[in-house]
Amino acid sequence: MSEMFLPRFMIAAPNSGSGKTTVVCALLKTLLDQEYKVAAFKSGPDYIDPMFHSRVIGAKSRNLDLFMLGRETTKHLLAKNACDCDIAVLEGAMGFYDGMGKTEQCSAYDLAHVTKTPVILVINGKGAALSLAALIKGFKEFRPDANVRGAILNNVTAMSYKFYKEVIELETGVKLVGYLPHMDDCNFESRHLGLVTAEEIGDLQEIISRLAEQAAKTIDFDELLGIANSAEDLVYEEQPVASVAKVKIAIAQDKAFCFYYQDALDLLQEFGAELITFSPLVDKELPECDGIILGGGYPELYAKELAENISMRTSIKTALKIGKPCFAECGGFMYLLERFQAASGEIYEWTGAISGETFMTAKLNRFGYITLTAESDNVFCKIGEKINGHEFHYSDSNNNGHDFLALKASGISEWSCSHANKVLYAGYPHIHLWGNINFARNFIRACDEFAKKRD
Repeated sequence: MSEMFLPRFMIAAPNSGSGKTTVVCALLKTLLDQEYKVAAFKSGPDYIDPMFHSRVIGAKSRNLDLFMLGRETTKHLLAKNACDCDIAVLEGAMGFYDGMGKTEQCSAYDLAHVTKTPVILVINGKGAALSLAALIKGFKEFRPDANVRGAILNNVTAMSYKFYKEVIELETGVKLVGYLPHMDDCNFESRHLGLVTAEEIGDLQEIISRLAEQAAKTIDFDELLGIANSAEDLVYEEQPVASVAKVKIAIAQDKAFCFYYQDALDLLQEFGAELITFSPLVDKELPECDGIILGGGYPELYAKELAENISMRTSIKTALKIGKPCFAECGGFMYLLERFQAASGEIYEWTGAISGETFMTAKLNRFGYITLTAESDNVFCKIGEKINGHEFHYSDSNNNGHDFLALKASGISEWSCSHANKVLYAGYPHIHLWGNINFARNFIRACDEFAKKRD
């Protein structure tokens, strides 16, 4: 076991929509402006917030997901990514205690408990007064080890904050470390997958700067840093990774394909992969490579552009036909199908490497955490091997595959999914390769075998 002193805190809230991401962005930017080296983390299977943290604010950002990673890997990745930083800021998902089903399992509370991280609640104070004390006290005492050490009030005036601060602290035993007033034009837009991607928000840098300027005035950073420095030492198990083979993997990265867990990409590099980015939207063909990764994202928003890039579609289809290993999930899987039908009814020709059609739907399909079990030997694993994952998509297809069995984390339902063979994995489920590093290791080996055959 290893130990490290890591100043840290978690920003959590009673429910989604309280302003967690807004507050986290403000805090991260302010800390960076004060020349702290900051590591940011988001709990749960979230691709969007880490893109905000890293691409817009400039803070190193990663995901921590207890279900997909397990406790020891989660602590290892927290330590690994924050080891050269002055402070770590964790952002909880949903409400603080909202876990799987009727439990707090894999919730923000669970993550704070596993990592021994002090918690600061963000409370939406609009339309409330002393009731805020009842809310804070309830969250603090709902579990005796909640470790709620502070609170930030959101959407309140300076006058209200000053008037109620003393009584709220007296009633709850929780320190108020500041507030943010309602700020016009500083809200993030939403779409079906949550916050829009960083590249799509006009004047985002200006919004973040305004939030940070406000935070510097109305949040007590000395108190905040005091809470962070009071965190217990992080105790974790080292999980060393050794190189497998030197291979080149082409990875789709553009506005249509942008959902990746950076730790999973880092893992592939540690196993020996050189990752070469390309754009299915604008590039004419695949770069020279030994394997392909097509991640999730928003291909439905760029259906016409993807369809019109015939040379890229042909390049990918040819690569799969000759046995080049490919890992495609969710949006990447959709792109490999023959056709896409938009919500408007328009039909676009896509890659055609896999038969079938994909189409938009009016609601989420098969949403939530799952465990995948291989029904046959494939590029990732042997029959019977497992990895945890999740699904989140407003689309479906008429050929989802039958090479893995997906079991809902609740255990109440299961279904067949994904196309998999010796060189291909393509399906709707998202996985994190740190959830079973043998999947990553085997993909590297398949790429290496292809490279040797080609040579």
